[in-house]
Amino acid sequence: MTTENTPVGLDVRALSVAYGAHTVLKDVDLAIPPGASLAIVGESGCGKTTLLTTVAGLMSVAGGSVDWKDAAGNAKTKIRSSFVWQNLGLFPWKTVEENLTLPFELKNASIGRQAGKVKAQEMIAELGLTGLEKRWPDELSGGQRQRLALGRALIADPEVLFMDEPFSALDALRRERLQDFLADMRKTRDVTMVFVTHDIAEAVFLSSHILLLAANPSRVLELYVNPAWRENQKCADRESDAFFQAVRHVHSALRAAAKSSSATAGQGD
Repeated sequence: MTTENTPVGLDVRALSVAYGAHTVLKDVDLAIPPGASLAIVGESGCGKTTLLTTVAGLMSVAGGSVDWKDAAGNAKTKIRSSFVWQNLGLFPWKTVEENLTLPFELKNASIGRQAGKVKAQEMIAELGLTGLEKRWPDELSGGQRQRLALGRALIADPEVLFMDEPFSALDALRRERLQDFLADMRKTRDVTMVFVTHDIAEAVFLSSHILLLAANPSRVLELYVNPAWRENQKCADRESDAFFQAVRHVHSALRAAAKSSSATAGQGD
């Protein structure tokens, strides 16, 4: 299954986000090219999910700008996007097939319901769920539900895929299998990806760019261009020296920031 999407890039300038009078993020700058994959990492409380939902347009901007641009650098006022949340968001009262065709029923895609059913059958085969079309989500294994959520997010050919720790409930080996599966799906889809994860190895494996955030106060440490990234594979090589170098770099930067924040907080007590 292939798509004809034109990928989009992200340009964030002096972004500030607030809950009422409380500023959560301030002066965030970052830019990624069309088709890139951005991982947002950092300790709890640093604003990862807040940043994700803001660039997705689900939270208001207190200051600065969030712009999506096409390959020529032209601003796009509207993007087609899909989400995979931590709880997956599958409808338990809908079957596998009905969950997949939901974007077409809601008219969140460029094709209609009947064409969507045909596409759903193709997606079911790609997801390895053939024969399970009429099952309910709670009749699937954890990995099958994860694949179904990814399939529903990608079936409508979004320009941007947003994910908030979608694999956090899985054990290490199942996580790796799902990471491999997602990378394979992106090989045939020109989709820009922005996701939150606590797993540094996952960030290095799945992202071309890694945004490191610190807490207390929330701030950007670095936008790290992943040296282990392989564009043709849409992932990094887990066995490469570059992969371990990137994991060490991200871990060291986050640990140093956390240590500094703790020391500062201690001085204020």
